Amino acid sequence: MTRAEVIVKAIEGRLSWLNAADILGITPRQMRRLRARYEAYGFGGLRDGRSGTRRKRIPMAVIEELCRLRREQYADFSIKHFYEFATEKHGLKLSYSWTLKVLQTAGLADKTAGRGRYHRKRERRPLRGMLLHMDASRHQWLEDQPMWDLNVVLDDADGQILYARFVPEEGTQSTFQALYHVLTRYGRFCELYTDRGSHFCRTTSAAHGPDEQQSGHVSKALKVLGIKQVLARSPEARGRSERAFGTIQGRLPQELALKGITDYEQANRYLEETFVPDFNRRFMVTPAEPESAFVPLVGIDLKLTLSVQHERIVRNDNTVLFKRVPLQLPKADGRAHYVRCPVLVHELVDGSLAVTYQGKPLGRFGMDGQLLPAKNSQGSPQKQQNSHKQSTGYESPPVTPLVVHASTAQLLEHGSKLVSYDDDEVMIPEPGPRTRTGTGHV
Repeated sequence: MTRAEVIVKAIEGRLSWLNAADILGITPRQMRRLRARYEAYGFGGLRDGRSGTRRKRIPMAVIEELCRLRREQYADFSIKHFYEFATEKHGLKLSYSWTLKVLQTAGLADKTAGRGRYHRKRERRPLRGMLLHMDASRHQWLEDQPMWDLNVVLDDADGQILYARFVPEEGTQSTFQALYHVLTRYGRFCELYTDRGSHFCRTTSAAHGPDEQQSGHVSKALKVLGIKQVLARSPEARGRSERAFGTIQGRLPQELALKGITDYEQANRYLEETFVPDFNRRFMVTPAEPESAFVPLVGIDLKLTLSVQHERIVRNDNTVLFKRVPLQLPKADGRAHYVRCPVLVHELVDGSLAVTYQGKPLGRFGMDGQLLPAKNSQGSPQKQQNSHKQSTGYESPPVTPLVVHASTAQLLEHGSKLVSYDDDEVMIPEPGPRTRTGTGHV
């Protein structure tokens, strides 16, 4: 141990001053001098005064309180995280560098190794909404609880967390839930950067990478929405999201334990109400350009688009069997029944089911097979803008709505007319006769 480490242990009461003098090999009289210098000048009084540097006095009570908080309440916090709590919640007046040095001297913080070889980071995208990172991390978030996945969507331009939620295991449904939240609150974005999980892509041969043609549920939905999917080749390629998860894993479990949260339902509320706003306040950066690349979605039923689809044949009693549960189709205008017709059963993001025939919704059902009432409503981009401003604190610039044409909607076997089930969705009107404009013969 160095002389400073021995004296700090004596200050904390873990060693007597006489024992400290014996360890340092000095007389008790010299030890009394060192103690007096420390009480007069603080931690800087232990330095050699011949160096010519100015001494900064830190009261002994501040160092004792700092060490006590670290040892008794925040032993598992990172140094940066502990420093924020010590200065903001406990009112200690210390710089981060002094806090780190005092804790390392007292043996309450490990000294970090060298960073090694420097790798140049990829530059951020200039506009919000150009590139979003989606990833999940499985971790022991809560004590005495099973390990769950934390699903996070992160904007590349400013590092803002747009969505975060605990799920038992990441998959297609959790991906659709995250996409539905981002698309309804912020709008359509340009690219989605993900790993090569089985719910994101199909890889026939590991030696050759992902298949060129992807036909999974997530890939088809992104194609309909006009969002480019970017698949990472390695964890190092997703360094921005990996570093964000490193920060989250070093902070979130400790805060959940400090608040006494013991189940994931409470943890999700803490994420939404406290942790994510605080994370964005501390770690968001200013993007290169103030404009936004998010575009409000108009004319597409997101719940049908972001759904897991299953092909079925209507039985003779005008029912559809799904997971051994019969779904009784209601009576339709102008048609007696749909017997022997091929239909699609959609597993929606809210946990309900919907049945469509050639893009036309036939009914919405609960998981028990009960028919649910449908809501026909007109959505508004202004409602999405107000929700975006409330969640992020800044107002998006006016943008041109994206109209999804009938040909695009048919990629997902949608028809020209859709019935929406929520207040933030609209109907696609019946297409009228086409007209050709410009020069040339008609």
